[in-house]
Amino acid sequence: MRVLIIEDNQELSTSMKAGLEQEKISVDLAYTGITGEEKAFVNSYDAILLDLNLPDKDGLEILSFLRQSKVETPIIIITARDEIQERAKGLDFGADDYLVKPFDLLELNARLRAIIRRFHGRTTPQITIGKLVVNPVCRQVIYDQKVISLKPKEYDILLCIVENYPAIVPIAKIAEHVYDDDFDPSSSVLRVHMARLKKKLADAADRELLKNIRSKGYQICD
Repeated sequence: MRVLIIEDNQELSTSMKAGLEQEKISVDLAYTGITGEEKAFVNSYDAILLDLNLPDKDGLEILSFLRQSKVETPIIIITARDEIQERAKGLDFGADDYLVKPFDLLELNARLRAIIRRFHGRTTPQITIGKLVVNPVCRQVIYDQKVISLKPKEYDILLCIVENYPAIVPIAKIAEHVYDDDFDPSSSVLRVHMARLKKKLADAADRELLKNIRSKGYQICD
């Protein structure tokens, strides 16, 4: 999972980033509205955390621009503005949820999982494809009632692919969802993670579960 935080309070941003990274979530930071707007428009995120009180551009303007530009990424507004009118305005502009500062990181994580689940059209956290079961809450992967032990990035890659099932997921999209801004696309890291993931899934199922569709990307088999 990859999340963008648009928040000018660097201490709060750093704290949120650290808390989310403990949950194995890749996080990009933007301390200004303009920078955040550019990142949100150009990159692919699973969710955006947007402060309203930014020094250079109001958060509601950014929210309005993104929705008018057909950016459908789930957005949670984070702000000290606790007036009902402000909350309603944010939701009317296209926000998916609202958190008033100060908030607990446990609540933030729960809200993130909930809006991403809704965005992908699921009513429960668990994703089931044939005998394969992926649970985003506890980050557990099971095949035919047997647990498959995955490294954090291996799990993130698999989650990105199963969330898009039955579509073929391009390698560029996987990289955007799994790694943050510091990732070097020319490195072999993703290929190594992908190879290990494919082997672990194949070993558990005694057949190929994750297919490489030449020149298109990767697809999970049921």
